[in-house]
Amino acid sequence: MPEGPSLYILKEQTAQFVGREIVRAEGNTWAIDTARLLGQPIVSLRTWGKHFLIEMPTMVVRIHFLLFGTYRVNERREKPPRLSLGFADGSELNFYACSVKEIDNDIDAMYDWAADVMSDAWDPAKARKKLRAGGKKNADMLACDALLDQDIFSGVGNIIKNEVLFRIRVDPRSTVGALPPAKLRALVQEARQYSFDFLAWKKEFTLKQHWLAHAQKICPRCHIPFHKANLGKSNRRSFWCERCQKRYG
Repeated sequence: MPEGPSLYILKEQTAQFVGREIVRAEGNTWAIDTARLLGQPIVSLRTWGKHFLIEMPTMVVRIHFLLFGTYRVNERREKPPRLSLGFADGSELNFYACSVKEIDNDIDAMYDWAADVMSDAWDPAKARKKLRAGGKKNADMLACDALLDQDIFSGVGNIIKNEVLFRIRVDPRSTVGALPPAKLRALVQEARQYSFDFLAWKKEFTLKQHWLAHAQKICPRCHIPFHKANLGKSNRRSFWCERCQKRYG
């Protein structure tokens, strides 16, 4: 599943299309009428977490990459695209295995930009407040689920989750309500910091070389085997060391 930093790169790669008029729109999507896109100029390209937003004067198309979504800029895969956009100079933008949906034009009212870990509007205090809110429900939420909650940490995916918890030495089975204030602050701070580290490493094509916990077998701090399990309501893979990552709660 693409994570927030990957979509940040997509936004950079597609900046060339802002202001251009769509002259071809096709694909195997049934969710929108692609004919409505013809003749529309792209006003802006924005991201919110794992959502890629194509804003036009009369509509906004949301691309959600789900688990296996991909894209190609000025090239194609062999498989048919879910949505393909062409421009007058022959350039094109193709999306595969993703969800395509038309959403409300007022995206500023729809999206909480302060929840996006890659956004300039990111608000760590608001994230901490959300984690403390909700009474017993949030207090009993596992740390691994909290980091994957897109209403709190939009753009954080499973890789970032595992690496953040390893960095701050917190067991993924810890409950949010039991985390000491310093650990809660560290969790919020590192969710953003690791996202930008992820971005830099991905641009260097060295991301996997920097994984310390995700998909690893041995803890680099303790030199003992990692535990691995699908945890929490999200049921996503977690990797942790029972010696150096403390379980709270």
